[in-house]
Amino acid sequence: MTPTGNVYLVSGVTDMRKSIDGLSLIVADTLEMDPFSQAWFIFCNRHRDKLKILFCDTNGFWLYYRRLEKGHFKWPAPKCDGAVHISKQQLQWLLSGLTLDNPKAHRPIFGLEV
Repeated sequence: MTPTGNVYLVSGVTDMRKSIDGLSLIVADTLEMDPFSQAWFIFCNRHRDKLKILFCDTNGFWLYYRRLEKGHFKWPAPKCDGAVHISKQQLQWLLSGLTLDNPKAHRPIFGLEV
């Protein structure tokens, strides 16, 4: 599946024992965002070898869980409490073991006119 809405990394460390209800409470209470939106919320553990992705789809929640057998995710250092908005491309980079600010990627160009 690919995200249809926004993608947010939840800053800091999350207890991976939390399930859908616990993660939804973090989204609603801590982030003050709507867990029922089309947004994907991504949580990471302290060792950065586990991720959980929470999102709501039509009539229920999805919870993806990914555990790496070797290595760790290039989870960004928290700059502030809350969530960090990332692009769908950056999500693919993260899941592929790359940093979010991949210097080899082409940067988007804005404001062009013909």
